Amino acid sequence: MKKPNNQMVLSALGKDRPGLVDRLTKVIYELDCNICDSRMTVLGGEFAILLLVEGPWNQLARLEGQLPELERALGLTIISRYTEPPGEQQEALPYTVDVVSLDHPGIVNSLAAFFSQRGINIIDLYTSSYAAPHTGTPMFAVHMNIGIPAGMRIGELRDEFFDFCDGMNLDAVMEPYKQEF
Repeated sequence: MKKPNNQMVLSALGKDRPGLVDRLTKVIYELDCNICDSRMTVLGGEFAILLLVEGPWNQLARLEGQLPELERALGLTIISRYTEPPGEQQEALPYTVDVVSLDHPGIVNSLAAFFSQRGINIIDLYTSSYAAPHTGTPMFAVHMNIGIPAGMRIGELRDEFFDFCDGMNLDAVMEPYKQEF
């Protein structure tokens, strides 16, 4: 039986420029490690990346040892942390939530508080700001994937959520997560 690989999460942040992903992932590949999951984006002029890397412990240790040089070479701040596959988790129903509104402070915090107070885990969260077509009004959009505890009454939750959104003047959709192919 093959021994499971160890896992490390890498987080990197620095000024955006071409070639960062190529150089960072090349080091991982050359150490015979695998990128299992990732998120990469440019926010303002900064490049941000999160990587879940797996491999034998000695190769992950070598990667960790190369991080200071990689930081200097790429102009990134890199943080690493060893992790484990998630343990047994509470059974949850996967749902997506999309919210659009006029841009104003506190939208993300209010949504996070709503779900947190009900024991609902936010799995992924993405936001963006944009100008409304024709009017140029500043708009804000939130997309999140959440895990609703299996025993929770979905109808009641939806009613509470839409009442909450109406009170904050947020246009929202909550629906079961659909895997895209």
